[in-house]
Amino acid sequence: MRGIVILGSTGSIGTQALDVISRMPNRFRVVGLAAGTNVDLLEKQIRKFQPSVASLARACLVDELSARELPQVELLWGQSGLEEMVQRDDVDLVLNAVVGANGIAPTLAAVNGGKDVALANKETLVAAGSVIMAAARKRQVRILPVDSEHNAIFQCLQGINQDYLRKIILTASGGPFRKSSLRELEQVTREQALAHPTWSMGSKVTIDSATLMNKGLEVIEAYWLFGKSAPDIEVVVHPQSIIHSLVELVDGSVLAQLGVADMRLPIQYALTYPERFTSPVSPLSLAEVGNLEFEEPDTKRFPCLDLAYKALKAGGTYPTVLNAANEVAVEAFLKRQVGFMDIPRLVNDALERHQGVSNPSIHDILEIDIKVREACALHIQGLCS
Repeated sequence: MRGIVILGSTGSIGTQALDVISRMPNRFRVVGLAAGTNVDLLEKQIRKFQPSVASLARACLVDELSARELPQVELLWGQSGLEEMVQRDDVDLVLNAVVGANGIAPTLAAVNGGKDVALANKETLVAAGSVIMAAARKRQVRILPVDSEHNAIFQCLQGINQDYLRKIILTASGGPFRKSSLRELEQVTREQALAHPTWSMGSKVTIDSATLMNKGLEVIEAYWLFGKSAPDIEVVVHPQSIIHSLVELVDGSVLAQLGVADMRLPIQYALTYPERFTSPVSPLSLAEVGNLEFEEPDTKRFPCLDLAYKALKAGGTYPTVLNAANEVAVEAFLKRQVGFMDIPRLVNDALERHQGVSNPSIHDILEIDIKVREACALHIQGLCS
């Protein structure tokens, strides 16, 4: 039985992971659960799964939770709590489903502690891929992709010699504004952007999907996971979200992974790899699906994708800047402080102003992340005044 920690247990990925785990009681023991601020849901999860340790974002929330007569559980808080939790001796696997750059430090702590990481936090590799992957190689631990696209590529490459891989093809749903004009995109509201046509996700990821930044971040993540350069990572819009991604081999063969749009399938494969088990996901019926459509992404209407390629090609700390500026811009959009198309403008401004560091340390990355966030926040204040 494997001891597992789930970071972001009350979010979309975390709750679905716990659903998967609850159906496999003889394979996993939940050692730790970490949430942000959702005290009520974390309390329910603690009572059901009885972890040894749990964590919340702030000390005051821990005080609130500890007053609720819980089963015996050690309570931690903050980033230090996450890092302490993932390095426990009874932990074999860490599922990181934290949103944003907050996932970097606990991922590195888990890797340095010799733990395999099931990674749903793409920002970790976008902002700090060089550091994380070097540490994983040194410690000989596995980074198992949970995102449906990278999990699909991972599945397609099982048994394939890396030398035979010519191209990675990431599929994108196109989001809710696939057919919207530039003029219409300037008027997009928060509510419209949060209405994704095929996936149910957290608010930040949903906005990233609407801008196609999510796909841009996935391009950078694929670079670190699978070792292909930017020209060999392609994005194609596939609105049905049935083909989750593809790989093209040197002989021209193209392998694809298909399935219904349910994150429990890639979550389960990441948790149980290399084994496979019956899942709660409904079988795919191609006859019911009917047609599968594909089209080129329009980077004039969705410039975030081009910005991600630009940051990847520039290398060094440019992807860190891309990620930090995007997180601040998305948060401002969700708070109705900026417009939808201000997101790529703010990100582009941050990239243009940045003086890159070619071979950054984790200290460099975290310091630049903070500075970019502060600069973007000041820029947004100026726009709002």
